[in-house]
Amino acid sequence: MRFTSTRDKSLNVGFTQAVMNCLPKDGGMYVPFEMEDLRKWILYTDEDTAFPSLAGSLTSAFMHEEYSPIICETIATRAFPFSPEIRQLEENLFTLDLTKGPTGIHRDFGISYLVSFLETTFQLKGGCAVFLDVSTGELGASLAATMRGKEHLKAVVVYPKGCVRGLEESDFVWNGGNIYPVEIDGTEEDCNNFVRKIFEDSDFVEKNHLTLANTVNIGRLLPQAFFYPYAFSRIKNKVHSDIVYSLAAGNYSNLVAGLYAWQFALPLNGFVIPAKESLALDPSGNPLILDSLVPLAERENADPSRAFNLERLEDVFSANQLMMRHFIFPIEVTEKEALEATKKLYMDYNIYADFHSSKAYAASCLASARSYDEVATVLILRDHPAYAADYIRKSLGELPLVPESVQNAIKKIEPKRPCVSSVEEIRKIIESL
Repeated sequence: MRFTSTRDKSLNVGFTQAVMNCLPKDGGMYVPFEMEDLRKWILYTDEDTAFPSLAGSLTSAFMHEEYSPIICETIATRAFPFSPEIRQLEENLFTLDLTKGPTGIHRDFGISYLVSFLETTFQLKGGCAVFLDVSTGELGASLAATMRGKEHLKAVVVYPKGCVRGLEESDFVWNGGNIYPVEIDGTEEDCNNFVRKIFEDSDFVEKNHLTLANTVNIGRLLPQAFFYPYAFSRIKNKVHSDIVYSLAAGNYSNLVAGLYAWQFALPLNGFVIPAKESLALDPSGNPLILDSLVPLAERENADPSRAFNLERLEDVFSANQLMMRHFIFPIEVTEKEALEATKKLYMDYNIYADFHSSKAYAASCLASARSYDEVATVLILRDHPAYAADYIRKSLGELPLVPESVQNAIKKIEPKRPCVSSVEEIRKIIESL
């Protein structure tokens, strides 16, 4: 598979280059140049197909120009000692649980795959890379969990002061680990501004092999497309109707990944999401991406510090609202409806759901009530409820059991280093690696 930019279709690069360069120089985002038809891999999976095996087969299908099937299988096997979990709640209601990774968040899947791909590539061809990302806790913890023992990768993670979580003393670079946590005595937006400044210097980025671990990086986003064929393999013999996925909007990475899976030839009939200002319905009932009102040539460059995938969503449909109408169903959900959904998920199915998962479930219920067609709904549960403890305690009056791995991931830790106050200080840290 080759990759191009959302803004310059003359660009045509391989997966490795798209992952390492992260951001095209035209200010856009990397997207598939052409879609592989993966029907023969997807349709012949079944309930016995393991997630690493499916991921390895799909990796081989879209990366066959760069790596052999054996290497692709190695990348996937190393990446996924854990798998999503499918649960049937009712005849036409399922959950796709993405909380089974080392830190209990959906990011574990994409980050683990990205780390495995790069480490395997550098073992074969030589080289190294340094992730430079902003985190308020979760991304840094996931990076630490997946990078332990890796020889060719380091990460400089920029945090607002007091937000470092999920790391061990042995993870710190100064103790022989792979993570260099940098605290700033400021806000998350201050951290974002520092990272933006560094990525504006393309010579510095190239010289120091900088890349990103957020979904701006196509290598972080694309493996999220594996969720959908895996779910399909588990439910295809149990449903006899259309299949829709209901999911939290987030930064739209799971939605875009799901659309890529559809373009790979996965049978599905759409995505139900809670409406937001950035993606809602226009007066005619068509999905409206607010950014589409601004021509690409007049937009700011893609933000390396804050993944926002609506430009990729526009690219899938060439901003065609009528076409989007058949696949994307934004539903207005009130806080009261979300709270009722939280309680229903717990009372009916013993599921502790955070606010965003509850909104997704409420949206699916509202969508079903408005439709005459019978559909099977797959509700995506992104993160362990421990990350939303305050909301769940307030909503339900109790909390779920928290596995030790998640307890470790949310535990705060003090790096015991002075706060950084300038971009130049971060540049010197990067150069020291």
